[in-house]
Amino acid sequence: MSERWVTLRITYDPLEAEMIKDLLESGGIPVVLRSSKVSPYPVNVGRMGEVTILVKEEDREAAEKALTEAS
Repeated sequence: MSERWVTLRITYDPLEAEMIKDLLESGGIPVVLRSSKVSPYPVNVGRMGEVTILVKEEDREAAEKALTEAS
């Protein structure tokens, strides 16, 4: 299997991103959070404020299902 990571969601709320990560990882789905935010500067404008939630390509369907069931 490939180790290709795909975007599951994009959010501007770091707390929401962490909650999604915790939910998915508790179900055995590895998650990577990626952000362009520079920590000393609380900038939330445009792409600087984005938090991208990534999962492995083969886990995407299971991750979508887990988020749907949780909401």
